[in-house]
Amino acid sequence: MKKILIPLPSYGFDPTEVAIPWKLLSEGGFEVVFTTPNGTKASPDARMLKGIDLGVLKSILQARQDAVDACSEMQASQSFCQPLKYDDAKEDHFDAILLSGGHDKGVKEYLESKVLQALVVDFFATQKPVGAICHGVVLAARSIVPESNRSVIYDYKTTSLLKSQELLAYNLTRLWLDDYYLTYPDITVEDEVKSVLSDQENFIQGSSPIFRDGHNKLKRGFCVRDRNYVSARWPGDVYNFSLEFIQLLNDIESRSQ
Repeated sequence: MKKILIPLPSYGFDPTEVAIPWKLLSEGGFEVVFTTPNGTKASPDARMLKGIDLGVLKSILQARQDAVDACSEMQASQSFCQPLKYDDAKEDHFDAILLSGGHDKGVKEYLESKVLQALVVDFFATQKPVGAICHGVVLAARSIVPESNRSVIYDYKTTSLLKSQELLAYNLTRLWLDDYYLTYPDITVEDEVKSVLSDQENFIQGSSPIFRDGHNKLKRGFCVRDRNYVSARWPGDVYNFSLEFIQLLNDIESRSQ
């Protein structure tokens, strides 16, 4: 059974971007292992999970019921309740790594972790599958190869949370949520990701992200696959992202046989 590592912050991960991949990977016969800063059980962003303070925008911005249900199931699983410490997660113990996102300021300990950044470098160095969605692409962008002093995604095609998405969510909610939707108020996710790429054309926006995808609505979603790396923009892409990541895992297994 292939083992997939999913790092999380102590608090603030996006429930959709973690729980749906977890569920689809688990149903596909993969073993998912979680890791947190101190090896304690992580907590999802309560606002995304329960719609707290989202007001009239709750139905649009809150996690969909399928993700809420998957998150509840995931939180009861043994692997989620017994995560590794960041320091104890080693690349050679796993077959792939999946980097999720989240808006809450709590995700900064995850995005800024030098331990995780070095771990991501190791996965790219061995060409093992790496998946990154939304703010998870920021973690990949910040993972610098020591020999070249360049990001691991320097020469890769990628997407991430779009600037237009991030600023729209911020402008719609800033009167009562302040800068909740701007994890880093001085730079957007898209701008930071683009800044580490060898060519701006390697950032692919995809079609307009209006509706969320699903098992029977895959055309609504979008992701980018380049070699061992799959990226996506937001929770609305999560089914496309998860299924493409699983396909990558299966393709690599087939080639190795």
